[in-house]
Amino acid sequence: MATIDELRKVRMEKLEALKKLGVNPYPSTVRRSHTVKQALTMDGKDVTVAGRVMGIRGHGKIFFLDLADETGRMQTVVKADACVPTAYQVVELLDISDFVSVTGAVGKTQAGEISVFATDLQMLTKTLLPLPDQWHGFKDVEERFRKRYLDMILNPEVRTRFVVRSRIVDAIRDFLTDRGFLEVETPTLQPVYGGGLAKPFVTHHNELETDLYLRISDEMYLKRLIVGGLEKVFEITKVFRNEGVDSDHNPEFTMFEAQIAYQDYTYGMDIIEEIIEYVARQALGKSTFEYQGVVMDVKCPWPRLRMVEAISRYTGVDTLDWKTVEEAKEAIQHMDGIPEEKFTELKKMLSIGECIAFVFEEAVEAKLIQPTIVYDYPIETSPLAKKCDDPRFTQRFEMFAFGSELGNNYTELNDPVDLRKRFIEEKKREKAGVEEVHQTDDDYLEAIEHGFPPTCGIAIGVDRLVMLLTNAKSIKEVVPFPTLRPEK
Repeated sequence: MATIDELRKVRMEKLEALKKLGVNPYPSTVRRSHTVKQALTMDGKDVTVAGRVMGIRGHGKIFFLDLADETGRMQTVVKADACVPTAYQVVELLDISDFVSVTGAVGKTQAGEISVFATDLQMLTKTLLPLPDQWHGFKDVEERFRKRYLDMILNPEVRTRFVVRSRIVDAIRDFLTDRGFLEVETPTLQPVYGGGLAKPFVTHHNELETDLYLRISDEMYLKRLIVGGLEKVFEITKVFRNEGVDSDHNPEFTMFEAQIAYQDYTYGMDIIEEIIEYVARQALGKSTFEYQGVVMDVKCPWPRLRMVEAISRYTGVDTLDWKTVEEAKEAIQHMDGIPEEKFTELKKMLSIGECIAFVFEEAVEAKLIQPTIVYDYPIETSPLAKKCDDPRFTQRFEMFAFGSELGNNYTELNDPVDLRKRFIEEKKREKAGVEEVHQTDDDYLEAIEHGFPPTCGIAIGVDRLVMLLTNAKSIKEVVPFPTLRPEK
């Protein structure tokens, strides 16, 4: 079998041969009148189609080329006595993966296949490297992600998934703008990171002589816009979190977030369900679909459980009976299904609320298969959310599907005095060894002291929603260029 270098050398020789024929192998102007999809419906008419050569058959006086563009794949028939001489000379120098434009009449071959019968052919791009399946295959998953462009060429379902992703983002945007929401932009570089619990990426601005952080959320700036008088704002943007990489996490990911004045989290639950059902219907044409062998349904309304109810249902433990942190930790260490190595995190916890959230994450989340909303989270893990009537809990909810969280939402805490106290508690947690805590944002505190109306904040992790709707097991399958460990 020829090596890559040998195959490239042959293609370089063909490139030089094209130039000697007076053929520009990389022209700027392309002849194209129709897409492949259109041409397939135009029996008896003249067309010019363009695309990548995915198959070459024949020799002597006739060649069959399989031509692929974004819309489909079509056979073209090139006969020596039917096309201009230069065109046939070009065909003899073609390789699979080259780009060409073919002009001719659409008709059927003797085998009945709709084809373009060429009268002329334009060389568009001479490729110097063969597609992977010609020399070693393309089965290594890491290699697929690293060379996504080849993955898309060889696996049409990958390209289809990215098309669906685009429809999903468009559907979110259309749903909101049709209801009077204003799309806005907020800073990527922030002097204080906030709006989530995560480690940031740090950079330095030379002119300003200051460290800045790539945003872990856009939430804090969206809320400043509500203070400024806007009432319904949203952003679909990249956020960055310097944390582990796994099937659900990529350091750079896409987040949708909105802030709605004069609403609370019950409204947020309703509109989140409506958005996701609408998106599914726009992207897939229905609210039901299969994910990893399980039939899912995002049709409204979804089941809703308070966090303590969810824990009780799936573990049999009533966390409201816990009176002290010590009692909570002792009970947790005797629960089934929680890995022992997780108890290291448990030791750092200072409150019953943190213990309740820990149990939910470790013993319940993975069991939430059908779309479900879980609400009323402990105050200790929800520093930006307004309190419930029971002050131990907040008006916060998250939605889950197939054991994965799809977004974090809450009635915003608009009491600046209470929020300052929460920031102080976050500092205590940080000193106790908790790595991911909310930073004190004095500028934001000043902003809401000017008056922040009752507001609901909602969010959806776009990549995870795309995973769900396209049956992707890993976030790397729905991010065109995921973050990967550098090659050695």
